[in-house]
Amino acid sequence: MDKAAADPSSISSLASMFGGLVVVLLIIFFLAYLVKRFNLAPNSNSVIKTIATSPLGQKEKLMIVEVEGRQYLLGVTPHQVNLIDKLDTPIEQQAESFASRLRQAKSTKPS
Repeated sequence: MDKAAADPSSISSLASMFGGLVVVLLIIFFLAYLVKRFNLAPNSNSVIKTIATSPLGQKEKLMIVEVEGRQYLLGVTPHQVNLIDKLDTPIEQQAESFASRLRQAKSTKPS
């Protein structure tokens, strides 16, 4: 009957192994969420490129996107996407703020 009962050390090692597996899976899912949330994975083979994004509220944002070499300023809400402006002069993608890019686009557009 003693052989049928599980050894306490084997139960604790099995629980420890299962706990480690759960922790590793949680880390993998958390990292996948971060990559998706912050758009860290480059999508070079996409037709639409996001040049810049600026949040306006909790669920609203302004975006500059590029499609086939043309750039567009879009207003995005949970229910719709509105074209605000078609940019005549493309904005170069660099490490600068959205506000400065918007000022650059506004200054290059004829009044």
